[in-house]
Amino acid sequence: MNKVYVIGIGPGGACGMTAAARAALEEAEVICGYTVYLDLIAPLAPGKELRSTPMTRELDRCAMALELAGEGRTTALVCSGDAGVYGMASPLLELAAAYPAVEVEVIPGVTAALAGAAVLGAPLGHDFCTVSLSDLLTPWQVIEKRLRAAVAGDFVLCLYNPASHRRRDTLRRACGVLLEAGRAPGTPCGWVRNIGRGGQTSRLLTLAALQEEEVDMFTTVFVGASSTRAEGGRLITPRGYRT
Repeated sequence: MNKVYVIGIGPGGACGMTAAARAALEEAEVICGYTVYLDLIAPLAPGKELRSTPMTRELDRCAMALELAGEGRTTALVCSGDAGVYGMASPLLELAAAYPAVEVEVIPGVTAALAGAAVLGAPLGHDFCTVSLSDLLTPWQVIEKRLRAAVAGDFVLCLYNPASHRRRDTLRRACGVLLEAGRAPGTPCGWVRNIGRGGQTSRLLTLAALQEEEVDMFTTVFVGASSTRAEGGRLITPRGYRT
């Protein structure tokens, strides 16, 4: 069978995978992925052939998986979170037209927005949006436009890729945009680092305090809407039932 599975393994790997993802990994003969993600699922793939490419070689990784599947080997391409949310499903499907004999199946996972929200309480209880702060593939002007639109629509915000070694001040800049656009300094916010992995940490704070936080690529940040509140150490965005 010429088949490739694109699998989101959750933010924490084996401990946060869906049953469908585990079943697809079991069926696969070869598993492709970035080294960090292969390490996370290694306990579930004894004896499997593992193939990897370095960071920034995502398209090569997709082509590798498609070529292996084209050879008749059932292949899995793994990524963190959900494969369709900042994951590998999109680039692989873009290349798949060149491999008409290969069937592609996207296996859903648990994205960091959902897993991190569960740690903090229920910040995504009403309408929300996700924005990646990485300007590697998206110009900062576009990111800023989306941040301002989120404030205008009073959405809860989940921020992916808030900082890196190269982008140390990205979160500070983003918070500045949100404040300038009208989000109140006292807006309840939170972050979770290493979601579902060893050493998981989290914190609740205000938007003004968030602007001064030191975070990294393993951190997911949540910025509340006007209705979001902090109660009992948890973030809550009411759906409106009590109203």
